[in-house]
Amino acid sequence: MKIDHSLPLEYSTEENRLKILGFWIFLGAEIMLFATLFASYFVLVDRTGNGPSGAEIFEITPVLIETILLLTSSFTIGLAIHAMRLGRQNAMLAFFGITLVLGLAFLGVEIYEFFHYVHVGAGLQTSAFTAILLTTLGTHGAHVAFGLVWGLFIMLQVKKHGLTSKTANKSFIFSLYWHFLDVVWIFIFSFVYLKGMM
Repeated sequence: MKIDHSLPLEYSTEENRLKILGFWIFLGAEIMLFATLFASYFVLVDRTGNGPSGAEIFEITPVLIETILLLTSSFTIGLAIHAMRLGRQNAMLAFFGITLVLGLAFLGVEIYEFFHYVHVGAGLQTSAFTAILLTTLGTHGAHVAFGLVWGLFIMLQVKKHGLTSKTANKSFIFSLYWHFLDVVWIFIFSFVYLKGMM
């Protein structure tokens, strides 16, 4: 395996570069998944039946907390990759850990939010609107939960094997995934919550 030392560690081999390209293609499929969910949401948003509308159930406080947590975690995963490129393994692991803690806190607030929706009568079977709302939020939340497990395994690998071209590649690909979830959340915040509160 030929390593090109003129490139960042995560791009240093042909295999690594192909894995990053492959992951970008995977993200293209993920974009299509969320685009389908958003399109469905926009079609069904007014189909509330006898159930509540977004304006009746959305609360700004938990949504702002979720947004701050996820935006901050996107910043900290960026710092982790920066530390990785400087070869500072301990700093990288610290920022990685902070990212995962922020992601876990985000998930906690989202679970609270789901309980709130069900409590006020906005369950999956209430209306087409509540069904697509909970499906969209749940799909994003499931991606975050998967990311937490994935990120933890990467941290354990870095701790065990150090910063190698393989662990750097895995860490960088994880950061792309985490930034993607952040971008999706910005769309949810803007077009689901803010629009729904108006």
